Amino acid sequence: MVSVPVEVQSYPGGTRVDSSMRRTDAEFWRILDFTFVEGGPFTDQDVASSSFVAVISEATRDRFFGGAPAVGRMIEADNQRFRVIGVVENVPTMRPVASGDMFVPLTTAKTDAYRQELMGDFFGLLQARSPADFPGIKAELRSRLKAVEMPDREYDRFFAPAETYFESIASRNFGGRYDEESHPERLWAAIAFAGLLFMLLPAVNLINLNVSRIMERAPEIGVRKAFGASSRTLIGQFVVENLVLTLIGALIGLVLSALVLQAISAADLFPYAHFRINFRVFTCGVGLATLFGLISGVYPAWRMSRLHPVSALRGASR
Repeated sequence: MVSVPVEVQSYPGGTRVDSSMRRTDAEFWRILDFTFVEGGPFTDQDVASSSFVAVISEATRDRFFGGAPAVGRMIEADNQRFRVIGVVENVPTMRPVASGDMFVPLTTAKTDAYRQELMGDFFGLLQARSPADFPGIKAELRSRLKAVEMPDREYDRFFAPAETYFESIASRNFGGRYDEESHPERLWAAIAFAGLLFMLLPAVNLINLNVSRIMERAPEIGVRKAFGASSRTLIGQFVVENLVLTLIGALIGLVLSALVLQAISAADLFPYAHFRINFRVFTCGVGLATLFGLISGVYPAWRMSRLHPVSALRGASR
């Protein structure tokens, strides 16, 4: 269990410092994969005994202690004093479940109202052994929710679906208000449709460009056909040329992407984020570009391969 980040104020040395605090249980550290640079996480015993201990980020350590070792030192936040027992690497805000400046046991909250509230500032994290367990986990949660007693007669149903982050986005954008299903297939369909349009329009432009480029080579085609080159040979030549140009473009794109991502990371436009090339995504992108490059090169090559040698030598395009 973990709370949403709450802004808290501290006054180290009399200077106000704003930080984001999350209250969690010990399972939080077992489910998520943090990198500790000092110390370690708090335990079930710390949570059960409401120990005032804290895990902070590197940025928080720098603001409060000037980068000096922080484990064992005291930190004040939201009018409470905590002993630092761990320091983790900074997590960018683009990871909404794990980002935060400091993490403390949920039992240190100033009130225990969260134990009785049906709705609040906490959300649960569920860890499955494998994706195959997802349906069973969702079904069990639904069955348990049906047994929850509603204290207010204004409501007769309780919705708290077990969703992945992707399913949560799909639910917010494509699900109904009382829809228990997330409908991730709708989001996949929207992404596929947008991707198809994004690739199809450049492919159409590339076809026109290839037609114009090949038209300029009509005399070359005429000479090759006069010396016995078959239509299949000519089509293969132009398709291979198109694929080579596509791969050269992919290599240039890889280099430029690496440079741009490095510049964005250095500019700190997204705090704590370090961008780098994801080669799996890059490979998929090159595969799609190669596919559309193949499609955009076949029609112009086929069209020019059907020219009569005499017409091609005269420079005709039809």
